[in-house]
Amino acid sequence: MARDERILVVEDDQRVRNALAELLRSWSYNVEVAADANEGREKMGSFNPVVVLSDLKMPGLSGLDLLKETRELNPGIHFILLTGHGTIQDAVEATKLGAFNFLEKPVDVGRLQIELRNCLARHESERQLQIAHRKLRDLGALGDLVGRSKKMQEMLFLISMVAPSPASVFITGESGTGKEVVARTIHELSPHRNNPFVAVNCAAIPESLIESELFGHEKGAFTGAVESRMGCFELAHGGTLLLDEIGEMPSTTQAKLLRVLEDSRVRRLGAKAEVQVAVRVLASTNRVPEEAVEKGQLRADLFYRLNVVRILMPPLRERMEDLEDLVQALLQDLSRKYDQTVKVLDPDALDLMRRYSWPGNVRELRNVLERALVTCGAKPAIAAKDLSPVLKAGRGVVPTAAPKVEVGLTVAETERRLILETLSFTKNNKTRAAEILGITPKTLHKKLQGYGNNSPTS
Repeated sequence: MARDERILVVEDDQRVRNALAELLRSWSYNVEVAADANEGREKMGSFNPVVVLSDLKMPGLSGLDLLKETRELNPGIHFILLTGHGTIQDAVEATKLGAFNFLEKPVDVGRLQIELRNCLARHESERQLQIAHRKLRDLGALGDLVGRSKKMQEMLFLISMVAPSPASVFITGESGTGKEVVARTIHELSPHRNNPFVAVNCAAIPESLIESELFGHEKGAFTGAVESRMGCFELAHGGTLLLDEIGEMPSTTQAKLLRVLEDSRVRRLGAKAEVQVAVRVLASTNRVPEEAVEKGQLRADLFYRLNVVRILMPPLRERMEDLEDLVQALLQDLSRKYDQTVKVLDPDALDLMRRYSWPGNVRELRNVLERALVTCGAKPAIAAKDLSPVLKAGRGVVPTAAPKVEVGLTVAETERRLILETLSFTKNNKTRAAEILGITPKTLHKKLQGYGNNSPTS
């Protein structure tokens, strides 16, 4: 079956034209031919090619003229120009006008095949990016990431911009915010989405095994190495590697990692030769990376190498306007997992969720919804009573009404009223009150001592 990738060959030499068409059809491309640029222009409207393979020098309208005219009307069509009289000036001009590449005659068949694959890969990447932008605009979503809040929209737009490039990305954010989902979305929007995505949690691997995990090992390289094994870099060749919690990686391993990133070559433990790898590396951490650098937990040179683009995943409490969309998306996903009809959330349950601070972020939200889905039975809607006891007990729930602030009150008196009203809301549970106020229990205790109120924790 012919591919959907359509290629238009524009060549005034009939022998060359027919030979190119036959070659491209043997590669299963859908091919049309034109004897000159004018005929090529006419066929573009009906054939709608993805790639135009055009001679540069032709009687009348040249290949450069056709390129310029087409790019102005339809920038989605890519050009590869051919010439028997190639010059540097021609190549520079063709590139300025937007040509994908410039090949000399006689055409090297292997080079042409590679250029076509790369050109079509770029076209597909651009198409996916257009779809992503449309989805982002219309639905407030990008892949599995959901959010209409300003912070999320800014982050999603940045992801859509950086994904098609080869740039390294450093993803930061609290635990549970969805950093790996960000990394997977970047991979899915990249030209390498059909190649492997490999994620490795640096904090979960013992220090003695992390180099083997990353770089691989040969048989007999160490005790227990009973067979040769590829590391994450080789497994991710041609695709994307996520180094999660990179600040937990030993300093000696960080130095070796930096060399791999700079040389694109990896040596397995116990091996004599290096292996060339082509991998896009993403890194993530739930720490502030600059602080990790200052403390010596993250090498500065490695951080600067990885921190080409920074993406900060906001905590759920800072984008609560996304809660309803997130709940809907998660319920749909969980309903597929359990093969159930998609349930809805009662207003009372949603209100309780809106007043909760979500210290575990989206991961905690998913767990709460999954528990509710399992325990609420055949009911079509999830009610507040079906939610986690943590939410129903008021732990981490913020008051719906703010204390009244009167003109003339001092800051100290306003703070005193806020603390006492929060304690009243939590029924004098100081631990919960401290969570809501964003202070430590020790600080709250000192404040209450100053107010002469030191009632015991309930």
